[in-house]
Amino acid sequence: MSQTVLKEKKSGLGTMSVYFTAISTILGAVLFLRFGFAVGTLGFWGTFAIIVIGHLITIPTALAISEIATNKRVEGGGEYFIISRSFGLKIGSTIGVALFFSQAISVAFYIIAFTEAFTPFFNWWAGHFGYELPRQVISIPSLIFLALVILIKGVGSGMKMLYIVAFLLFASLFLFFIGKPIESGEELVWSVSENFGFFNSDKFFLVFAICFPAFTGMTAGVGLSGDLRNPAKSIPLGTLGATISGFVIYTLVIWKLSVSASQADLLSDQLVMSRIAVFGNIIVPIGLAAATFSSALGSILVAPRTLQAIARDESFPLGRFNKFLAKGKGDNSEPVNATFISFLIALLFVMMGSIDMVAEIISMFFLISYGTLCLISFLNHFGSSPSYRPRFKSKWYISLAGFVLSVWVMFMINALYTLVAYIIIIILYIVIEHYNKNEKGLVDIFEGALFQLNRRIRVFMQKQQTAAENEEWRPSAICISPNSFERDKVIDLMNWISYQHGFGTYFHYIEGYYGKQTVAESREILQQLVDGQRTNGSALYIDTMISPSYTSAIAQVIQAPSISGMENNMIVFEYDKGNKEELLRIIDNVKLTKAGNFDVCIFAGSTYPLRTRNGIHVWIRANDDDNTNLMILLGYIISSHPDWSKSQIKMFVTTKNKEAENLRKELQERFEERRLPVTMANIEIVTIAEGKTIQETITAYSKHAGLTLIGFRDEIIKRDPEKFFMGFQDIGDILFMNACEYKEIN
Repeated sequence: MSQTVLKEKKSGLGTMSVYFTAISTILGAVLFLRFGFAVGTLGFWGTFAIIVIGHLITIPTALAISEIATNKRVEGGGEYFIISRSFGLKIGSTIGVALFFSQAISVAFYIIAFTEAFTPFFNWWAGHFGYELPRQVISIPSLIFLALVILIKGVGSGMKMLYIVAFLLFASLFLFFIGKPIESGEELVWSVSENFGFFNSDKFFLVFAICFPAFTGMTAGVGLSGDLRNPAKSIPLGTLGATISGFVIYTLVIWKLSVSASQADLLSDQLVMSRIAVFGNIIVPIGLAAATFSSALGSILVAPRTLQAIARDESFPLGRFNKFLAKGKGDNSEPVNATFISFLIALLFVMMGSIDMVAEIISMFFLISYGTLCLISFLNHFGSSPSYRPRFKSKWYISLAGFVLSVWVMFMINALYTLVAYIIIIILYIVIEHYNKNEKGLVDIFEGALFQLNRRIRVFMQKQQTAAENEEWRPSAICISPNSFERDKVIDLMNWISYQHGFGTYFHYIEGYYGKQTVAESREILQQLVDGQRTNGSALYIDTMISPSYTSAIAQVIQAPSISGMENNMIVFEYDKGNKEELLRIIDNVKLTKAGNFDVCIFAGSTYPLRTRNGIHVWIRANDDDNTNLMILLGYIISSHPDWSKSQIKMFVTTKNKEAENLRKELQERFEERRLPVTMANIEIVTIAEGKTIQETITAYSKHAGLTLIGFRDEIIKRDPEKFFMGFQDIGDILFMNACEYKEIN
């Protein structure tokens, strides 16, 4: 086995293969056909700004690729492999399919541009025979020739051709740089200074859209990852080397154009470089042919390997289709079938597409890929996963800037194409997600980043908490119960509390000692409870608590920090109204929770089903301000949940005197001042008749209420709690409430 590995390493490609694949794609059609137009339209500094912005996208992407490639073994598929192994197969396959199409269509783009090198031939033909030949007489045979070479000879022959055309490309650029300015007779008829400026700024993004494909070749060499001896070394060196070389050459080219041709010449002649270069009429068309053909070659080497890698991950819904595309030939597993599919797609666009239209299409998909790669790098930095230990390190803010700039540029180039590109991506994801349900998806990709964000927010909130800031009260409730599967009404209550304005943590209590068996039991129960909350949009955090006694469990829970970042301030007990023993156990532990200044809520669940349409009844005592404000606030918070959308809060204020009207006026002023969603029509003053108990009075009004909120004072717990709490047997669900302190309603 070791001999096989050594043989594969010995026969693999090196860093120069990555470099030449990338640089030959970077120095392509746009360099020869569009940079003159760009300088003539925007001037030197305007075109230089295009180069800078383009590299502000490509350099962060190159750094991100280099970083991710040195963190884990990079296999066949290049960018697809990096994305799929970082974001999971669902996201990776979605982006990978888009990436494959952009690479395959790039072949057509470069072949179409390749035919422009034969412009003198087409002009000669039209002049001698009186009609123009279609460009396809060159482009289609060229594409077929290229595909046959790759299909028959494989990647090795492709790389040999790549070295030849790269030599021709650099030779043509050298002769261009030593060429003289365009002259008219003996004197220059234009001023060099006219090209050094930044004009026609309104056309900047139009020209940017035309020139951007020049920057998309930066990642071409990454697609050879499966054929490299040492991807972790070759990808960073080759990719960064080609990116930096491209930036330098672009800048020198536009400087040479600015000092060598007039604005009129730059705008009127797309092959203006041939009039500047030494032996330009011959060498520039050869250089253009070399540049475009080598770019097409680089793309036809990369696109099939991306498709083959996607198929090997069985991402497509048809098993036979995956096997067909994944099939390889020879020791290096040449993607013969995937190359054939890539050729057909390229042929379609060669036959029907114009160079500018194809350029915008591939730009959209390349930018999605670039932005995704930068986002992966940023999330890995921000998530600080212990497994993320790249030998080459970039900076998180560089990756974030590359991602943001990629998205922004997409909209600036063509908002319609951007929307179409994202719609296609969404459709692809839905299809792939449907057939790959067990793989990582959107929910998982931000896990590390969310962990770090949550951690930092919690620490920040703890540091910022002051007495002044805590004046705006909101509930951070905890509940512990052993009856999660027998009675789930309290879980609904906790969901209502934590839906929008508060936070809730529910603990399932397991009586026993902490050990292997109870831990296994707790994990199984936790998974069942979490699964049960997935479908209802729950905002409730659920956990388990193992403890030898109910009291010790409560002591542990009330000391546990809240994951919300704010201190827990409310504890919710629950009991069955028909079970006196459960009530007494709660009462025995109320004093324990009061020591921690917790608001105490005791939920008395009835056997009646939930009746949310019947509304929430809040019972207030006229001289009980502490509990009053807590019940008003919590009633408002509960009523904001969609379960209560078709109901109202009704408040009953009890009094034993005849001053009902004065009390009504006082409450109206309080509610209006505090902007509470309670109208006076929903407030009823109830005078308790002589000989009637509070239990009898409340039962008469709230027997059919969906939820009844009743306050209780500390004296109730000390004197005769059983008589008070057990006196409401004919009412539905009740939430008894005791505030630890007065709550200001702002």
